[in-house]
Amino acid sequence: METVANVLVGLVAALHAYILVLEMFLWEKKPGRGLHGFDPEMAKATAPLAANQGLYNGFLAAGLVWGLIAADPTGFRVQVFFLSCVVIAGVYGTVTANRRILFAQALPGAIALAAVLIAQ
Repeated sequence: METVANVLVGLVAALHAYILVLEMFLWEKKPGRGLHGFDPEMAKATAPLAANQGLYNGFLAAGLVWGLIAADPTGFRVQVFFLSCVVIAGVYGTVTANRRILFAQALPGAIALAAVLIAQ
C-alpha cells in the first residue's frame, strides 16, 4: 500500500506542477485561456492573479515532493500536511470559484491522503 500511496502523492504533485505551468507561463496562450474560456483580453487582465495562484500550486507540488523524499516520520507528516492543504484549497475553490475544482484538485488530494493514512 505504501507504493500506491507514494504514486498517488507523486501524481498530485505532478498535477500541481502542471497547474503552475498553466497559470504562470501559459495563461495568455491557448491552453491557459481554454481553462476558463477567457478571451485574450481577459487572460491578459487576469494574468498576474493567475501567476500568483500558480506559484502557490508550485509550493504545494514542492511540499509533496519533499514529503516523498524525506525519511519518516517527517515524510509522512509533510505528506499529510500538504495533502490536507490541497484538499482544503480544492474545497475552497469549489465553493468560491468553480465546481470542477472539486474533481480536479480536492478529490485527487483526498484519495492520496486516504492512501497515505492507510499505508502508515
